Amino acid sequence: MHGRQLGALIGAIGGLAFVLVNVGQLPGAVSWLVRLLGLLAFLFTLRQLPHWRAGTQSRPAARAWRLYQVSVLLMLLALPLGARGLTAAGWPDLIILWVIAVVGAHFYPFAGAFHAPVFRRLAGVLVAVALLGTVGWALPWPLAPAVAAVVAGFVLLAFSAGWPISARTGGPER
Repeated sequence: MHGRQLGALIGAIGGLAFVLVNVGQLPGAVSWLVRLLGLLAFLFTLRQLPHWRAGTQSRPAARAWRLYQVSVLLMLLALPLGARGLTAAGWPDLIILWVIAVVGAHFYPFAGAFHAPVFRRLAGVLVAVALLGTVGWALPWPLAPAVAAVVAGFVLLAFSAGWPISARTGGPER
């Protein structure tokens, strides 16, 4: 399994986790339907993995790997710090939106490091989902954080399956 396949697999697992962990907050019949759709999307993504092209570079440059490692490390530090701050402020419902925003933001540097603009699009969509979820929560719509998390999960699944990516930009061959 090469880097693009591994990245897509990690994204798909993360997407499915976002869906399954948060769908329980939705009304009964809706939650079961969304759960089923999430599992089907995950299986579809797994089926797409063999079609991901290896690309021209066998291994990214050392600088790209360092940037990747720093980005992941900062994400891992930001997640609990933000969660602690939101809990202390009395807003624990916003933690999942913080997670979506941080996960999204950690993709921005990947676009330049790996010469893959798809990461910039993925980051932008996830951060937008987190912001819209925050607006929904403030309206107040109590289900907004859970709905945003489920949407973020489907976004990750879609990007992992190669939906918004053409073969020209490094997505799966069709």
